[in-house]
Amino acid sequence: MTTPWPPRHTARRPLPPRLAAPREQVDPARIGRRVVRRRAKGMDAGAVAAALEDARFDARQASRYEDLADEVRGPAELAEWERIAELLAAAVPGTVYDPDVDDVVQAELATDAAAAAREAELREAARIAARADQLQELRGLGTLSQAEPAEGDEAVRDELTRRAGGYVQADVDSWLAHALAAHRGHYRDPAAREAAASLLTPPVLAHAALLGELVRLVPGAGANELAFAARLATTEPEAVGALAAFLTRPCPEGH
Repeated sequence: MTTPWPPRHTARRPLPPRLAAPREQVDPARIGRRVVRRRAKGMDAGAVAAALEDARFDARQASRYEDLADEVRGPAELAEWERIAELLAAAVPGTVYDPDVDDVVQAELATDAAAAAREAELREAARIAARADQLQELRGLGTLSQAEPAEGDEAVRDELTRRAGGYVQADVDSWLAHALAAHRGHYRDPAAREAAASLLTPPVLAHAALLGELVRLVPGAGANELAFAARLATTEPEAVGALAAFLTRPCPEGH
């Protein structure tokens, strides 16, 4: 009696919740500088000078009140007006302020973009690590074959291989190949199957292709009967891929 392939829809443990993106800390000084830049956009040197005088007046008024003595937004706004006034004073007469060509502003934006990219990398690394922990637990329970792959599991495969010191995780590769061949999990989406071509290794792709064609030729074949496909794909992935392509070749009419 052969062991049937895992059913297409099986109960599985829920994925660990995705890490929520940390909220940007409120920085009153930063907010103040942004407000000034929005107001100053399109102003010439005269308009900025008038706004600077207003900011200085507000600063003198605020200094009289104890509850405003430690306020940081006001001084930051005043400093930004002073910086913009100096910038326009050194520019060609008639120049108006444009934050898009302000080197200070552009440097801040570049720093923010780099920090956001780094934060995204950290969140993705944490997600991959959590998913790798889950798959390792399923492997330990002997239920990995019943799980359905999710988007990003190709990167999780690489993480598991890294944890194993570079050794290929044969059971994980076989799980992904069977899921890809059977269009399980996120591989139900043709776009995900197409993307897998650049995300999975040639042996896994060859294994999946061969499995798909063998199951098409022998629909009742059990997983244990097709175990040889993994060994072939590991040792001769190019030959296995050629074999799968050969099996899909249309037969001549009359045959």
